[in-house]
Amino acid sequence: MIRIKGLTHAYPGRRGKPGRIAIQSFSLSVAEGTFTILAGPNGSGKSTLFRILCGLCLPSAGTIHIGGHDLFAEPAAVRGLMGVVFQSPAVDKHLSVAENLDIHARLYGLTGATLTDRREEALAWSGLKDRLKDKVGTLSGGLARQVELAKCLITHPRVLLLDEPTTGLDPAARRAFLDALSRIQRDRGMTVLMTSHVFSEAEDADRVAIMREGLLLAHDTPNRLRDQLGRDMLVVSAVDAETLAPRIAQVLGVPTSRHGEEVRVESIPDGGPVPAIDAILSNFRDEVTSVAVKRPTLEDVFIHVTEQASDPRAGEAAE
Repeated sequence: MIRIKGLTHAYPGRRGKPGRIAIQSFSLSVAEGTFTILAGPNGSGKSTLFRILCGLCLPSAGTIHIGGHDLFAEPAAVRGLMGVVFQSPAVDKHLSVAENLDIHARLYGLTGATLTDRREEALAWSGLKDRLKDKVGTLSGGLARQVELAKCLITHPRVLLLDEPTTGLDPAARRAFLDALSRIQRDRGMTVLMTSHVFSEAEDADRVAIMREGLLLAHDTPNRLRDQLGRDMLVVSAVDAETLAPRIAQVLGVPTSRHGEEVRVESIPDGGPVPAIDAILSNFRDEVTSVAVKRPTLEDVFIHVTEQASDPRAGEAAE
């Protein structure tokens, strides 16, 4: 449904200096009817890519096809397929919920009974049915986000793009929004591409693409990404992780990595975690504050793949 090929974008430089490259040789395919999360830290190029996908910015090079249409040669055809939820609110807080939905629907030519039916359908999953007359500015952050999503759903998009839609929501509102989005995506068979810098949000996606410094580092299912690190890993919280990491590696005979004040052992030695923990505590008890065995998370995968990403062609290989 979404096919990005060789995308590169550089922002113009100033005073004769070269511009900043935000996206580098980026290629990604998103299959129809799937939920893909594009994850990465702030500044990784996610928002630039989103702006390009929405037609708000032209890339320096590369092609994008959505639903079989060339985004740059047939922008009107692509817009007819898409719904978009921007990171910044795109509803009028001075208007009511119903007014916001009706204005958006009428822009797409929906009126009369069709508009009424579409509005009821778009709100069926939400907590807004009794708040239609309330101004959006009086709603909680979670309900205001529901208005954004309902506004997009009313036009029956085949493709839904969301740019960090849970920004500013509390944990409960974030979880509720993501659960509703996943349910609607499955029920309608929509193709969803959502950006996020919160890796826990990607756990339930069909596929996860990991991006850093404009490069695509990995693209797979959450389970297969986690399997890259093995079933379990040791995480050692240390007083001085930088000096302790190489010494733990020497004692255990396996590689270690450091992340902040943690030493991570991604390949537990033969014999299992208990002998490894005993060895760490026997040798470094005074330098260790805790030791835990845990299954890798997508954040752990991100740390792993970014440490391995020394090849500038990583974005091409990931596809």
